[in-house]
Amino acid sequence: MAATKAKDIRELSADERLKRLRDLKQESMNLRLQRSAGTLENPARFKQVRREIAQINTITHEKA
Repeated sequence: MAATKAKDIRELSADERLKRLRDLKQESMNLRLQRSAGTLENPARFKQVRREIAQINTITHEKA
């Protein structure tokens, strides 16, 4: 999955941002499970997911 730009996140509706945030948190949990099982293929994805979650939270709070 490609990195999302902040301007792309700003163009999303509130519902779409919420759905994206939920999906990213689910992916984060799956990555943690894969790491503990020793089957993680891309450890750099952790940083990407955390950064995107932070971007969505920041933009959501800006709009509030």
